[in-house]
Amino acid sequence: MPMKYESRDVETPIQVSLDDSIEHGIVVSNLAYNVGKELGLDEAVCYDLAVAGLLHDIGKVRLNFYMNEKEEQILTVDETRYLRMHSTIGHSILVEHGYDNIVLDAVLYHHEHYDGTGYPSNLKRDEIPLVGRIMHVCDIFGALIANRDYREGFSVETALEVMIEEVKNFDMKVFLAFQRVAFSKEMLRILEKSNLHDTDTIKGGTANDNTSTERDEGLVRGGDAETDISGECVQRPV
Repeated sequence: MPMKYESRDVETPIQVSLDDSIEHGIVVSNLAYNVGKELGLDEAVCYDLAVAGLLHDIGKVRLNFYMNEKEEQILTVDETRYLRMHSTIGHSILVEHGYDNIVLDAVLYHHEHYDGTGYPSNLKRDEIPLVGRIMHVCDIFGALIANRDYREGFSVETALEVMIEEVKNFDMKVFLAFQRVAFSKEMLRILEKSNLHDTDTIKGGTANDNTSTERDEGLVRGGDAETDISGECVQRPV
């Protein structure tokens, strides 16, 4: 039986609280890093994926300020149009701040669909940079497990069921790597630190036999520092 969900379930809204935006960024950052590792990408690329995960929706922050400053009411159709601008706006912001091409590509293309129905450029298949394909999978999952005003976050198992229904939108190699991450100890660590809601509910008993949650910190590594999945920067030992 098909899962019941709405199009708004698979994308973080523009007018989301700063706390929710940060939590979503932390989840996507850690997922992207771990999917990159699962795909055998270099550490430097995985680190850039982690950075992009934190920043991928920065365009929505600017749009949120803009929409709040408008005196007239914004129609739903206009909000949808603005929403589709956020990846391009975010890309422009990060270009101004000198981020490298891996981060820029991941942010710009994280809403491109593998079948060519995404935005901003309707790219398809290998036209979409690999980092964009990775970010897309992680962003959709992060949106599904997040709490909304109108619903609680989906469990890991339910979120994956929803994504399987939309699998034409994903690079299958990336999606399969993501599934392996979703059933790993790393996923338990990410959920435990995400502050989304009760992790026993969101895990949904899907973590194979890795039900013990270890207290050692999961770290996104790169450069001379490490970023804890709580978002705190920790100096890497020399």
